[in-house]
Amino acid sequence: MLPRCVCLMFVLLISCPVSGQVESDPLIEALIGLLNDPDAEMRALAYEQVRTEAEGQAATKAFAAQLPSLSPDAQAGLIRALAVRGDRVARPAVLDLLRDSKDDIVRVAAIESIGHLGDDVDVQLLMKLLEGSSKTEQAAAAQSLIRLRGDKVSKSLVTEMMRPESSIRVAILKILVARRELDTIPAMISVARDKDAAVRQAAMNALSDLAAPEHVPFMLRGVLAAERGKERDAAEKCVMLVCSRIPNPDRRAAPVLAAMADLSPDQRTMLLSTLGRIGGADAIEPIEKSLTNPRTHSEGLRAICNWPDASIAPRLIELIQTDKHPGHATTALRALIRVAPLSDDRTDTQRLELLRQAMAMCTRDTERNLILDRCRSIRTLDSLQYILPYIENPAYAKQACLSVVELAHHRELRDANKDEFHRALDRVIAVSKDPVIIDRAQRYKQGKTWVRPGK
Repeated sequence: MLPRCVCLMFVLLISCPVSGQVESDPLIEALIGLLNDPDAEMRALAYEQVRTEAEGQAATKAFAAQLPSLSPDAQAGLIRALAVRGDRVARPAVLDLLRDSKDDIVRVAAIESIGHLGDDVDVQLLMKLLEGSSKTEQAAAAQSLIRLRGDKVSKSLVTEMMRPESSIRVAILKILVARRELDTIPAMISVARDKDAAVRQAAMNALSDLAAPEHVPFMLRGVLAAERGKERDAAEKCVMLVCSRIPNPDRRAAPVLAAMADLSPDQRTMLLSTLGRIGGADAIEPIEKSLTNPRTHSEGLRAICNWPDASIAPRLIELIQTDKHPGHATTALRALIRVAPLSDDRTDTQRLELLRQAMAMCTRDTERNLILDRCRSIRTLDSLQYILPYIENPAYAKQACLSVVELAHHRELRDANKDEFHRALDRVIAVSKDPVIIDRAQRYKQGKTWVRPGK
């Protein structure tokens, strides 16, 4: 005997009306009956038909009129089906239910549907929900604001962005990015210098997604407004991301250099670090000039050490060997360790050789362990063989064991060099005191996978 839902599907199919029929439509009447069915599968069948069949506003009104009489689960299901229809005549019934219902499932479904069914006038309602409701309702309101159609939506959101509440302003900036509202870039630029650090950071993040190189001079104001430390570093990276959209790497610093010409000497010095993050042939001259001046030497060194690729390695080696300030030499060495294994047009052998050079210049175990950590990003048998001897030294064993299992994590490398990896993993199992590393080594030896926590 056929399941009830299959039989009803057959009935629904043969009762489908000619397009345009509404009054006494057998399909609509059948679907209304199914919406009230206690069986969840039957209701799911009805929702699918609401989404895809029975076209027209009259049908939408008929379905929406059933909302008050349904159970909460059925209300939520029908609301979502009406949202997919995208027919705005369902909006009043959904708003009524949102106003009257206390059920979380129903309210979230109603809020989510406004993005499909609403327009400009619903911005204020969604803003209230964004700031004063539960976390789930806030998330639903944000998604609806992202989807909401209407010529005035972005303008209304920019107006709301000028409110004093930091969390709301940050949320609006994220919404504008998700909507790809390029016309709001000037407003984002203005708040990139806001007195509130969270708003400044959110504005710079938004600009890093939407801005073009011509906006870089204005973004630099945000860099200058940022507090030195993590906020300034993050703002510099936002400028770097925008400049990276310039196809020629040697010209990516051009917008920053042009803007710096109109700034004070102190401001130009503050922006050297940004210049270093961008890199390229155009950026090196002012940075080198700053290195020759004792007053600006530290900022110039910081800029060199921010360089985005290994092309700066020869200069870093020179600084390690010649800079008389021990802290500066260490900073340059750490920068060399960072850039040495970066992927570029060098071979894996050349990348590993640069790490070997860095190891020869190390005077502390801290930097040696950093090198062992960076070796794992060069996925070759040579990297494994370079790391292995360090397992036998207690000062480096922990990091060396971790780097070995990280290399072994890549099955294609491990399987192509099975004997070498099995011997290496045996040493890890024998030496390591970390149960997670031991477990990983054992699993890799057996050809099993390992999933990182949180993934």
